Amino acid sequence: MSTSCGIVSKRTEYIVLVYKGRNEGKVMDFVVNNGGWDGFKAGTWQKHINVRDFILLNYTLYEGDESFLAGPTDRTTKLWGEVLDLFQQEREQGGVLDMDTSVVSTITSHPAGYIDKDLEQIVGLQTDKPLKRSLQVFGGIRMAVQACETNGYEVDGDVVDIFTKWRKTHNQGVFDIYTPDMKAARHAGIITGLPDAYGRGRIIGDYRRVALYGVDNLIAEKQKEFRFAPTRMTTENMRHREELTEQIRALQELKELGAIYGLDISGPATTAKEAVQWLYFGYLAAVKQQNGAAMSLGRTSTFLDIYIERDLQKGILTEEEAQELIDQFVMKLRMVKFARTPAYNDIFAGDPTWVTESLAGVGIDGRPLVTKNSFRYLHTLENLGTAPEPNMTVLWSTRLPQGFKNYCAKVSIDTSSIQYENDDLMRVTHGDDYAIACCVSSMRVGKEMQFFGARANLAKCLLYAINGGVDERLGTQVGPKFRAVEGEYLDFDDVWEKFLAMMNWLAELYVNTLNVIHYSHDKYNYESLQMALHDEHVKRYFATGIAGLSVVADSLSAIKYAKVRPIRNEDGVIVDYEVEGDFPKYGNNDERVDSLAVETVQQFMYAIRKHHTYRDSIPTMSILTITSNVVYGKKTGNTPDGRKMGVPLAPGANPMSGRDTHGAAASLSSVSKLPFEYAQDGISNTFTIIPNALGKDDVFMGDLDLELELDAGCCDDTITIE
Repeated sequence: MSTSCGIVSKRTEYIVLVYKGRNEGKVMDFVVNNGGWDGFKAGTWQKHINVRDFILLNYTLYEGDESFLAGPTDRTTKLWGEVLDLFQQEREQGGVLDMDTSVVSTITSHPAGYIDKDLEQIVGLQTDKPLKRSLQVFGGIRMAVQACETNGYEVDGDVVDIFTKWRKTHNQGVFDIYTPDMKAARHAGIITGLPDAYGRGRIIGDYRRVALYGVDNLIAEKQKEFRFAPTRMTTENMRHREELTEQIRALQELKELGAIYGLDISGPATTAKEAVQWLYFGYLAAVKQQNGAAMSLGRTSTFLDIYIERDLQKGILTEEEAQELIDQFVMKLRMVKFARTPAYNDIFAGDPTWVTESLAGVGIDGRPLVTKNSFRYLHTLENLGTAPEPNMTVLWSTRLPQGFKNYCAKVSIDTSSIQYENDDLMRVTHGDDYAIACCVSSMRVGKEMQFFGARANLAKCLLYAINGGVDERLGTQVGPKFRAVEGEYLDFDDVWEKFLAMMNWLAELYVNTLNVIHYSHDKYNYESLQMALHDEHVKRYFATGIAGLSVVADSLSAIKYAKVRPIRNEDGVIVDYEVEGDFPKYGNNDERVDSLAVETVQQFMYAIRKHHTYRDSIPTMSILTITSNVVYGKKTGNTPDGRKMGVPLAPGANPMSGRDTHGAAASLSSVSKLPFEYAQDGISNTFTIIPNALGKDDVFMGDLDLELELDAGCCDDTITIE
């Protein structure tokens, strides 16, 4: 064929397409079977994989209110009742209902599992039984054994032997490479939460592709990528070809997963029910293969609305049935659980998986991406009740339809279960088809991924600077040995100079440690299914993060504006501080201390950017701790701001508890000054507010007066409210 698009066979409907540019000469054969694309507007999405193009051409903007929404069906109510009973049994047994101890989890490792087959409209479980936690050993056999033993289970001896004697795991690979300095920093807690024994997460597979194209087309595309991949056998090219092969194998297993449940997902979804099911199978395969710390869902609501609208127009689906599909889909997402160790649970409280769904936002053409399905997703919080998973994240813009903003406000007030992200800010960097991984990490779906990297404890780094690299709790030399501070009182210029030097040391160690982790993860625990749902060539980010920012800012402020007298133990190590006088505190819109927070963020990011990152990934940084600020505080001694050893650090970019004394606006203003340019992985501010705090009795979240103030520029709009 000479044309770029034409029908080869009406019976099988092969669409033959020719790539241009870099892919010139590559011929793609998309098989469109049994009417999967009937009724959809044609576009480049039919010529090559481009879900964004499909969405923008086919979605229906909804600018109304929530009055169309339906309550749960009887099937959903009964099924959810059974799930709640299972959750109760799980709590009564100490947090774990059941664990697999002999079958290593893979995409196809288990037979079909059901809650109640007669009631389920969307099927699929991680194992063969609901809430039975899978045996994930590729991250580390010792972690898997410990997770089981903690809960009264014992891993099968043959599995232990295989993954100890014959099959190397990610964790073993990491510790084979770690330097003594890396191990010491890890033990001391100046670098904490490293993903060196579990899946790294923060990779969002484009699960929508499974529904839109079917697995056979995705396999065919990866096979063509392999066929045209470079054949000069450099290290990079060999790895690329091997990864493509693993991706193809994972897609073949994904199709087999569908067959296990009696469904053929080889072709595009033909109905809304199939679209939800196909998409969910993609996600299910990912969580069966990986136990990542942030197994986010992506941006699926507007995509699925296209299928729902088509079926509604055809008269083969009712609104009640549409809501049922979404309710049951979300129900399954709420049941995703991993076997975790006590150390992991200490860092991330509440058994989280961060199944984050990104809702709404605005297209680069100016059209809001709000659909009726945006409402349906939020409505699950009313039909099923509140829950932390999936993490419903609204990509907020003042240009969102007022009806949707009002509904967001209502559900926020009623459930306290919605996270908001600044779409106007992130759209500039990532376009209009990005999603949030974990809590605040943004990336274009199917085109970008992130090497997740835990956090560096800058509060502890400051103490190392004061003590010449000696750990204040352990009394051992962890950081580089140089002259500790001297004199009766701390001198700001001296401390600041030493702090900069210590941050440079920490940044280099941090980046090198993460390089080890990600090299070993790619080698021994590669996310083949998730990456199969990406473009061949992806942009990679290298995610770093900091903890203890407000403690650092307040400590530096105390040293600069008050008088801080260090107290030494019998070994000469400074273990406590006496503060004489008052000092400006972060969170009160006081430039004297806020500027110290800003400078700290900038300087640490400067230090990070100096070093080589694995696979030439782009370094980014987050100011985010989730719940891990508690365990970080346990590992951090007394600080010059008056905080005592063991007291939790403030979460994310928050001020320390009780120190923001000038009201909500002042507190938010301090956080808003933090430069997104130097923290593009996200800035988190966990904020609880009551109406009276805004000066009105009848105010609600999204109040127009508050919104106008933000539009007028009272804040920098770099803030994320969790």
